Amino acid sequence: MNAPQKAKDLAPLPYRILDDEEKVRKAVAIIREKAAESRMFKLAMECCTKCGACINACHSYLGTEDPYNIPTKRADLVRSVYKQEIMPLSGVLGKVAGGIGVSAELLEKWFTYFYQCNQCRRCALVCPFGIDTAEVSIMVRQILAELGMVPRFTVGIVKNMANTGNNMGIAKPALLDSCEFLEEEMYEETGIKIRIPVDEEADIMYVPSSADFFVNTNTMIGVAKMYHAAGIKWTIPSEIIEAANFGLFFDEKVMKEHNRRLLDCAKKLKAKKIVQGECGHGWRAARMYTDGLNGPVDVEIRHIHEEAAYFIARGIIKVDPEKNGDIVYTYHDPCNLARAGDIIEEPRFILRHVVKNFVEMTPNREENFCCGAGSGLLMEEIMETRMKLGKVKAEQVKKTGADYVVAPCSICKAQLPLVFEYYNLPVEMSGLMDLVGKAIIL
Repeated sequence: MNAPQKAKDLAPLPYRILDDEEKVRKAVAIIREKAAESRMFKLAMECCTKCGACINACHSYLGTEDPYNIPTKRADLVRSVYKQEIMPLSGVLGKVAGGIGVSAELLEKWFTYFYQCNQCRRCALVCPFGIDTAEVSIMVRQILAELGMVPRFTVGIVKNMANTGNNMGIAKPALLDSCEFLEEEMYEETGIKIRIPVDEEADIMYVPSSADFFVNTNTMIGVAKMYHAAGIKWTIPSEIIEAANFGLFFDEKVMKEHNRRLLDCAKKLKAKKIVQGECGHGWRAARMYTDGLNGPVDVEIRHIHEEAAYFIARGIIKVDPEKNGDIVYTYHDPCNLARAGDIIEEPRFILRHVVKNFVEMTPNREENFCCGAGSGLLMEEIMETRMKLGKVKAEQVKKTGADYVVAPCSICKAQLPLVFEYYNLPVEMSGLMDLVGKAIIL
């Protein structure tokens, strides 16, 4: 099984790498602490009956066929320690109940398999007790982070975010150059001067994905065209051009700091509304966690799809589906939009107005499968695993017969083209705002 790098190979900063003995001792202490403070953790550890409902709900297991990727089996890697250290039948009796102690080898196993969980939360849909193994994965990754066991890719993201306010490490001069280039592109296309304002006081502060300035540029263009057509005063904060928040995946402190930066920029620019761009987990982290971790929040937080649906429904902007051609489009529900963020019908409303031929994949909405790179699993060193995790999604897309996949999430946009190539699917793909930009009448 292709797995993330070992702890000895990890970049240590900003996390301290411990020796094996210290890791084991600290891991036990943290598990005791989590068990005392988290009802969710206790529920997951004590209520699973091994009914097997989660087996066929998990694309990770279906793609890899590795039994440790069955949600309940993966959770058993930490549940066995819980039985040994926490439950009433701990110690000798805990071993009878299946408990084992923490070891360096077990921690490496945690690192391997909890970084093959996409934290998609699909298992929670089918569990009769509502056990959400994604939350277990988040908690175990938090423990691993405190032991210094964090993938180098993730550490790099954290460093870039701390230094520049975005995952790609884009400095403000490069951002301004990119905005100027995109403005020139829009002028050549439309003959209209459409701005991408940066660091200006405005009612709306839009937070894109940093990839939208260099990789997914049509997403940024679509947003700029929409706000121009709507006559809305908006801006982008150079200090945080990143909707993505990797802290959700592995470290609450990182998530809290990201959201603090978000609120500070909104206050500085006098924004009344923060609008999150096309990033599934970024939306969840901003909308669901900012108030709890950083609150109270005195600014509205909305998603760009809510904005677009509102403008189209009220005729504030006009769109022409003919501009997106006669091909067949299908929609991929990013996990953290559909299962954790309640952005489900707005994208479909938009699609039915900006394209002529739209078909659903099966299953869809809350039941849709992950792209296979969710929870930040964009690491090159696990490419083989990533392709296996994307197998079910490729099968879904193939069954639709669609020519074009709409995937409004930066991680999905990075993962799916590779999955489609790997499984020989001749389909195009983009975000949803790309198609709004093409269909809009200026």
